[in-house]
Amino acid sequence: MCRELLDMGFDQIELGHGIRISLMDGIVKMYEAGKVRFSSLHNFCPLPIEITRASPDCYKFSSVDPKERDRALRHSFQTIDFAVRLGAKFVVLHLGRTPLEDHTEKLLRLTEVGLGTSRAFAKEKAEAMRFRTQQAPPYFQRARECLAKISDYAAQKNIHLGIESRHSFEEIPSEDEMIDVLNEFNLPHIGYWHDFGHVQVKHNLGFLDHVEWMKTISPRLIGCHLHDTAWPGHDHMAPFTGDVEYQKLLALLPREMLFVFEMSPRRTRQEIVESRDKWIQRFGA
Repeated sequence: MCRELLDMGFDQIELGHGIRISLMDGIVKMYEAGKVRFSSLHNFCPLPIEITRASPDCYKFSSVDPKERDRALRHSFQTIDFAVRLGAKFVVLHLGRTPLEDHTEKLLRLTEVGLGTSRAFAKEKAEAMRFRTQQAPPYFQRARECLAKISDYAAQKNIHLGIESRHSFEEIPSEDEMIDVLNEFNLPHIGYWHDFGHVQVKHNLGFLDHVEWMKTISPRLIGCHLHDTAWPGHDHMAPFTGDVEYQKLLALLPREMLFVFEMSPRRTRQEIVESRDKWIQRFGA
């Protein structure tokens, strides 16, 4: 796996939330032999042994179940430990979810069939916003309590935590919650992790303006997941094959920024290499 990515011309790798524990021994050996470098790990990494497929939200910090929150914390600490062992600077976190049903998927289906300006769309969106305002606070509070513990552990290990922008309106944090949590945890080792594809989905559904959000949040930005979104919600596409306006957005970013290509496993080697080469031509390595 690592050799294939290196052969494609990437000089660093982010280990994702689908890496099984059985793979870690070989990964560690490659790192210790000086054959590979790692930029970041995406929580939970390695994948909890009892989970059978990639699932970054298998345990939620926002859960009402204290045992689930404990498992989320334990596996987060393990991810941080592996980041230290592999010389990675960053760990990317999801903070959880509210109890809402999947309004985002309903809105995407309406948009796909041309009903994005319909009364049904407006009603669904208004209900989602009302229910979230009513129900989210205790879930957000539990997520913040867990983040406080992870923050303390990461500080001891000199690991930076990137709180990732979310794809779905039901997930935590929303944009307002992101600002709140970054203000609460105003620490040098905690920052915002921008996912271009996720935010573009919210942009396409009218929950935010991608450029305006970047203007607001860029001072707290520490890293990015780079992929594209084809209208309205087909994300994890190769960059330059969707609707993300990189030229406008990158002008708002800090000069030194970590970009991690995060595309679907369905993307071909040729697609990935072509998009990487195009990225380098336009924006540099």
